[in-house]
Amino acid sequence: MIYFPACKINLGLHILRKRVDGYHDIETVMLEVPFRDILEVIPSDAFSFTSSGLEIPGTGNSCVEAFYLMQQEFGIPDVKIHLHKNVPMGGGLGGGSSDSAWTLKALNEVFSLNCSTAQLENFAARLGSDNPFFIQGGLQLATGRGEILTPLEMTLPNWDFVIVNLGIHIPTAMAYSLVTPDDNRPSLETIIKGTISEWKNVLVNDFEVSAFANYPELAQLKTDLYNAGAVYAAMSGSGSTLFGLFEKRPDSVHWSKKPVYEVWGVL
Repeated sequence: MIYFPACKINLGLHILRKRVDGYHDIETVMLEVPFRDILEVIPSDAFSFTSSGLEIPGTGNSCVEAFYLMQQEFGIPDVKIHLHKNVPMGGGLGGGSSDSAWTLKALNEVFSLNCSTAQLENFAARLGSDNPFFIQGGLQLATGRGEILTPLEMTLPNWDFVIVNLGIHIPTAMAYSLVTPDDNRPSLETIIKGTISEWKNVLVNDFEVSAFANYPELAQLKTDLYNAGAVYAAMSGSGSTLFGLFEKRPDSVHWSKKPVYEVWGVL
């Protein structure tokens, strides 16, 4: 079976408070974006994981973790997993989280495990904070560590979007260490349901302040997006990928610094 795990962008991200367990309570609105990896999962006599496309750093992989979790829970037989990696890693797009969530969904289908959406989300939460979002995708408000999800009943325009990255890596732990939590402001759900033309002024990602201070070229990239006519532009997650939403794709965009990757699509 072949699947196409999508990535996400964050429409705003508030860091509310630090928790006693060392994590942070957040609120963010995550939007599934049709920029996808390709995942194949088929039964096999022996387990194997292979990949193509972008190089995956390190020795572990989220798809492998997802398989062993489901094997431990259900005693499923071995499979062969192949992942073709299109979504860059470490950029705030959640590609690895999506791959692991879709591996759970694939195994559930291949072996007819009949797991409910809630069960799959619980398994996904054991693999990472962003992972449960990708079980259903769409447009959802995420709270807690990011694992508490509320689908948002609102229709967004069919925007043209662009995802751009300058090749800057911002470690997530460092990003959190530089943020000052603030839980005394309007909720993101209220803001997101307001006037879209005002998002530019009121919808913020708290990680941008420190990221832009340390990497001014990211702030300039956001300016480039607005100069090109974006309705809304922001950094996704803890960075360093930025995105722009457009009513209509511009004929050209002037980048102050050439991106390492630039992906256009339609929501």
